[in-house]
Amino acid sequence: MINYAANLSRNATLMPNKIALCFGDTTISYAQLDAATSQVANGLAALGIGKGDKVVLSCPNLPYFPIIYYGVLKLGAVLVPINVLLKAREVAYHLQDCDAKAFLCFEGTPELPMGKEGWEGFQQTPGCEHFVMITANPALPSPIEGCSTLGMLMKNRSPVFDIELTDANDTAVILYTSGTTGTPKGAELTHSNILMNIHICLHLMKMDSRDTQLLVLPLFHTFGQTVQMNACIAAGATMVLLARFDPDAALAAMEKHKVTIFAGVPTMYIALLNLPGAEQRHDLKEIASHLRLGASGGAALPVEVIHQFEEKFGIKILEGYGLSETSPVATFSYMDVPSIPGSVGQPALGVEVRIVNENDEPQPPGERGEIVVRGHNVMKGYYKRPEATAEAIRNGWFHTGDIGKTDEQGNFYVVDRLKDMIIRGGFNVYPRELEEVLMSHPALAQVAVIGVPHDTHGEEIKAVVTLKPGMQATSEELLAWGKEKMAAYKYPRIVEVVAALPMTATGKILKRALKAN
Repeated sequence: MINYAANLSRNATLMPNKIALCFGDTTISYAQLDAATSQVANGLAALGIGKGDKVVLSCPNLPYFPIIYYGVLKLGAVLVPINVLLKAREVAYHLQDCDAKAFLCFEGTPELPMGKEGWEGFQQTPGCEHFVMITANPALPSPIEGCSTLGMLMKNRSPVFDIELTDANDTAVILYTSGTTGTPKGAELTHSNILMNIHICLHLMKMDSRDTQLLVLPLFHTFGQTVQMNACIAAGATMVLLARFDPDAALAAMEKHKVTIFAGVPTMYIALLNLPGAEQRHDLKEIASHLRLGASGGAALPVEVIHQFEEKFGIKILEGYGLSETSPVATFSYMDVPSIPGSVGQPALGVEVRIVNENDEPQPPGERGEIVVRGHNVMKGYYKRPEATAEAIRNGWFHTGDIGKTDEQGNFYVVDRLKDMIIRGGFNVYPRELEEVLMSHPALAQVAVIGVPHDTHGEEIKAVVTLKPGMQATSEELLAWGKEKMAAYKYPRIVEVVAALPMTATGKILKRALKAN
């Protein structure tokens, strides 16, 4: 048996009263969490959901997410988490593309009417048989008349469920890629893919039941889902959930719950560092006394931010690299090895990583090329897309579309996305390199470098930046500063100062939105 839902049931037996998760003033023990997931499994089984069926979930970081996630796993069904920001048309696309049999959707808020959009998307998908509204209060009826609710699904259901046996290669989760090129594709991750990645995370972070993780990364995303939620449940650790990232709320939760591990994307680290009045509202020394580790992924963490955060909180930040298609961890820094700022570490246990040229030939240290990965972490394939799978996985190697390099010691560095590379006047310019330089300017909080069309050069280099609170800098000053720091063919000829940069739900800067403006 390899169904990783067994991790939850095991810890419910070994440590039934241990707190599994905290959300606001609500705490749920491992025994309670396991019982609730079994009620979900029994409720879904009564609807006819069984092994291999696709169940779509749209839910922010609420206790309902792990309850439903592990309930679906116990059935041997396939969980398909989707972005909570999707509109009805996009919801319908995902339901239809993955052949969903059931859709569980949080009711949302007036600002984010997830339930309304979800219901409309469901009505556009005749093949999806069941819609279940997740109400904020499980005792209340659905805000949409006639809709079944999660409370109704779980009512009077047995808190015991015999976990369905699954094979190593059975699909556990389908994660949809962001669709930056073409329509979103569903990466099929197997029970073996995720179970191995869980063990990698526990090993790399030296995580056990004494740890408390703050979960601010969206659980529908691979980083928050496996590196945090699944790893916590396997370790018997405590999860502290925040429905959405807010630096003030994050620091308050870290202080209240004595958080030992913080994982986030670069924009979150930047927001924590630049929060005005943080020292007055929070005991940062108390937070630092419990915090033992930071982990960063999703995008490269600027070196300047690493130094500032480590100095402020006295912890080591481990950087890793991976994608939905690699379950996600492919490389990671090791706690016992000195970190190299800017590096995403070394290949994870049982994983091979290479840098190759356009002919898939390995490149020597220092030479740039595409990052390719093979190992137990590589997805089964893109759901119902054999051509796209064959294009992405060639000769056993998954082609990431990212540009990287290695050094003589085997450390890996992510230089940029292939699609983000700027070709100015015949010269290759890597935005990540320029962003690192610009981030060292004392007034800048965030930086995104993009290419914009140009009549003679093909592309021109543009930097879109935000300022730290209380700091001032004009576009002209920043342009002149960049000219001093970078080669003539590299420095941005256009600098735009904005109040905020567009972000994905996972906290990545949305460069395609900047290019569209």
